[in-house]
Amino acid sequence: MTLQQLFQDVKYSGTLPQAEAAAVTQDSRRVKPGSVFVCTVGRRSDGHEYAAKALEAGAVCVVTQRPLGLEREVQVEDGRKALALLSQNFFGRPAEKLKLIAVTGTNGKTTVTTVIKQVLEAAGRRCGLIGTIHTEIDGMELPAKYTTPEAWDLAALMARMAEAGCEYAVMEASSQALDQLRLYGLRFVCGAFTNLTQDHLDYHGTMEAYFMAKASLFDQCDAMVVNYDDEYGRRLAGMYPEKPKLTFSDRDDMADYTAHNIQYAADGVKFAMVAKGSIHRVAFPMPGEYSVSNAMCAAVTAVTAGVDAALAARALASSRGVRGRSEVLYSGDFTILCDYAHTGDGVEKILSSVRPFVKGRLIALFGCAGERDAKKRPQMAEAVIKHADIAVLTSDNPRGEDPEAIIRDVEPPLRACGMEYYTAVDRRRALELALGLLEKNDVLVLCGKGHEDYQVIDGVTLYLDEHRIVADWLREKHLR
Repeated sequence: MTLQQLFQDVKYSGTLPQAEAAAVTQDSRRVKPGSVFVCTVGRRSDGHEYAAKALEAGAVCVVTQRPLGLEREVQVEDGRKALALLSQNFFGRPAEKLKLIAVTGTNGKTTVTTVIKQVLEAAGRRCGLIGTIHTEIDGMELPAKYTTPEAWDLAALMARMAEAGCEYAVMEASSQALDQLRLYGLRFVCGAFTNLTQDHLDYHGTMEAYFMAKASLFDQCDAMVVNYDDEYGRRLAGMYPEKPKLTFSDRDDMADYTAHNIQYAADGVKFAMVAKGSIHRVAFPMPGEYSVSNAMCAAVTAVTAGVDAALAARALASSRGVRGRSEVLYSGDFTILCDYAHTGDGVEKILSSVRPFVKGRLIALFGCAGERDAKKRPQMAEAVIKHADIAVLTSDNPRGEDPEAIIRDVEPPLRACGMEYYTAVDRRRALELALGLLEKNDVLVLCGKGHEDYQVIDGVTLYLDEHRIVADWLREKHLR
C-alpha cells in the first residue's frame, strides 16, 4: 500500500514520501523496514523520543504531533487518532464491512459480549468476538492480550472477521482503550452499558474521569442499551436524550425491559422478560442476581441489533456460559465455583448470589492485585466478611509488589471480625488448602483468576491454571 493510500482521509501537514507501507506501529520495538511509525504520547513514555531510532530501523515515515526536524516526517494533530485511522486504512477499512457492537462498564462485559454472540448465532448471524478471555472469529479462537486491543491489532482482527464472512463483531470496550482512543473513528450500531463501580482509579484518578471515559463510547454509537438500575446508567441515558435507546432492569417497571418473577437456583436463573405488549420466559444457566442483569443486557442488545425478542429469550436458555464467570467446576456433595471477581463489587455480587443456596459453609478464596488501586482491598475483604464463613487469603497477580505486604494490608479486618480465615502467599498452596477444607454441602468460590491461567510475580508470568488444579484434585479424590 502506498503512503498516499494509507493516509486517505487522514489530515496531516508535510510531504509524504513516495514509498510503500509495510505496517503501522506506535511501538518503536516493532519497527521494521517499510513501517510507518506513529508518535503517541502516553503517561510514561513519549513516542517522539524514539522517532529518530525508528527511521534508523527502516521506517519509511514518522508521524509526529510536533515538528522534530526529521526527514520523512509528517505532522498530525493527535497521534492516537492518526494511528487508529491509519490502521483501519491499511487493512482496507474492515470496520465498515461489519456491524459493530460494543459493551462497556465495570462488571459483566465478558459475559454480556459472549452471550450476545451466542444469541446472534442462534439467530443465524455469523459473528466475531473481541474480549478479555479470547478473540473468536466465527468458530475459531485466538488468545487475547488486552480486553480491547491496540488500534493496529484491532484492525487486523476485524479484517480477519470480514474475510471469514462475519456480519457482526461484538467487543468489550475498556475505559483505558476509550481513553487512549483505540476505538477512534469506529461506528457502532449499538453500545451497551452494564454498570459502574470503583475500579481502575489507579489509571483514571477519580470516578468522574472513569465514568466519562466509559461514556465517550456512546458518541460513536447509533443506538444504546443501558442498565436502568445503575445510577451511572440513568445518568448516561440522560446525556443522550435524542439517541435511540432501550433500558433494562430487574426491579423497575420504568425501564423498557424488566425482569419479573425471578427464580434463583444454584445452576442458573429463571425470569419473565417483560416489555410493553410482550412477555418472554427466560431460563439462563448462570447463577446469581447479576446474571439476570447480564442476560437482560445481552438479550436487549441483540433486540436492538435486529433479533426478535422471543428468539433472543429462547437463545439465552441454550447459552453455553462463560469460562471463569460463575463457572461451576464441580457439583456433588459440595460445589466449587470459579469467578473473575477481583473488585469489592465483583466479590460482593458473586458471594451474595451464592449465599442463599449454601446448605453448609461458604468458603471464599481471594487475593488483591498488586500495583492496582489499593482502595479496592478493604472493599474485597468486607464483601468476604459479609457473606463467607471461611476466608482463604492469597495472592492475585502481585506484579512488582511484595505479595506478603499485600496480604498484611488486607488481613486486619479479617482478624478483627473473628471469622475463620487462612493465609497462603502461594496461590497453588492456598487453593489446595481451600479444597482440603471442603465438607458435605459446602460451597467454595475461587475469586479473582476466572479464565486466567497465570500469575504475574516480580514481572514474570508464571503458569497457574485453577481449572487444571481443581480437576487434578478431583481425580485424586476419585470424584472425576
